Amino acid sequence: MPPVHTGAPVIPGASTPSSPAPQPHSPGRPGYRRMSLALFAAGLATFALLYSTQALLPAISAGFGVTAGQASWTVSAATGALALFVLPLSALSERFGRTRMMTWSMVIAVGVGLLVPLAPNLQWLIVLRAVQGAAIAGIPASAMAYLAEEVKPKALVAAIGLFVAGNSIGGMSGRIVTGWAAQLWGWRAGLLTVGLMALVCAVAFLVLLPRARFFRPASLNPRAVGRTVAGHLRDPLLLRLYGIGALFMTVFGAVYTVIGYRLVDEPFSLGQGVVGSVFLVYLVGTVSSAAAGRLVARAGRRGALYLAVTTTALGLLLSLSDSLAAILAGLVLITAGFFAGHAVASAAVSRTAKTGRAQASALYQSAYYLGSSAGGTLGALAYHSSGWAATVGIALLAVVGVAGITLYGSHAARTARLVGSGAVPAAVVRPLR
Repeated sequence: MPPVHTGAPVIPGASTPSSPAPQPHSPGRPGYRRMSLALFAAGLATFALLYSTQALLPAISAGFGVTAGQASWTVSAATGALALFVLPLSALSERFGRTRMMTWSMVIAVGVGLLVPLAPNLQWLIVLRAVQGAAIAGIPASAMAYLAEEVKPKALVAAIGLFVAGNSIGGMSGRIVTGWAAQLWGWRAGLLTVGLMALVCAVAFLVLLPRARFFRPASLNPRAVGRTVAGHLRDPLLLRLYGIGALFMTVFGAVYTVIGYRLVDEPFSLGQGVVGSVFLVYLVGTVSSAAAGRLVARAGRRGALYLAVTTTALGLLLSLSDSLAAILAGLVLITAGFFAGHAVASAAVSRTAKTGRAQASALYQSAYYLGSSAGGTLGALAYHSSGWAATVGIALLAVVGVAGITLYGSHAARTARLVGSGAVPAAVVRPLR
C-alpha cells in the first residue's frame, strides 16, 4: 500500500527560500485532474457500498422471508449510521487531516463490505450495514472540506459536481452489478461483487489523491466544535440548505428503495438483473451533477433549485403510469433533478461556511442521509400498505418542502436587498433570518 498522506500543512518556502507558494488546484492542471479522479473513485465506492443492498431488496426479502419494510432497514441502517457519525468524524478530520480520515474510512468500509455477504440472518446483515455506514461517514464531509480548501473558489461547484458524479456512477454500477450477479448466483454473490469493485476504487483513491497543501490542523476541543456547530445551526442560509438536502434525499430514498419491488411485481414481473439495469438512469445524474456549476452560473443558485424541483416533480407524476416506458422516463427526470439539486446545495454549504467547513459539510451530510433513511423506510412502508401511489405521495410532499424553502430564501434575499438600499426598515428582515 502506498504511503498515506496525513494532510499535514506545508509551509511555503520551507525547503528553499525561492520556492513558489502553492496555488489552489484549478481545471487544466495535472493536480486538479489527479484530485478529480481520486475523489471520483471515492464517490463511486461510497455510493456503491452505501446502497449495495437497495437493488437486492426483493431478493433479500425472499431469502430471509421478511417484508419490504423489514428488508429496507439494510439500507436505512447504513444511511442512518452515516448521518450519526459524519459530524464526529468530521471533527476528527479537523485535527488529523482530511486525507487521513478519508483513507481510513475507505479501508474500513471496504473491509466490512467483504464481510457483508457472510451475514447469517437479517439481523446480522443490518448490524454489518450499520458499521459500514459509520465507516463511510468519514468520506463525504472530509471530501467537501478538502475540496473547499484545495480548489479555487470559481472551480468549487464543478469539482464537487465531479465528486457527486462519482456518487451517481457508483450508485448505478453497484446496482447493475449486484442485480445481474444476484440473478446468476444469488444476492450474496451480488454483495461480494460490489465489495470487490469498491476495493479497486479504494486502491485508485490511495494512489491518485494529492496531498493537502492548505490544511491547517485545529485542536480537538469538544467545546470549540460545539460552538462551531451551534454557529452553523444559527445561520439561516445553512439551515435552509440542510433542509433542502434532507428533503431531496427523502425523495430519492423513497423512490429507489421501492422501485425494485414495483418492477418485480405484476404487471411487469422483471428479473433481478433487468431491475438492476434500470439504474442505468444514474448516468443522467452524472451529467446533471457535473453540469451544476454551469447551471448556477446561468440561473443562479435558487434558479437552479427551482429547475431541479420542477424536474423531480414531473418525474414523480410520470412514474404513476402503468407504462414501463413512462416509468423509466419518470426515473430519468427524478434522477436528473435530484443530483442537480444536491450538487447545488452541497456546493453552497461549502461556500457559505467561512470557518469549520468540515462541520458545515458534516451537518449537511447528516441531514442528507437522515432524509435517505426516512425516505427509504417511509417509502417502503407506504408501498407495502397502499402501493406505488402512496410512495409517490410521500416523495411529492418532500418536493413541496424543497420548493417552499427555496421560495422563502428568495423572499428573504429580496427583503435583505431592500433593507440594504434603505427602502425597508432593518427590523423587517429579522424574522426572515
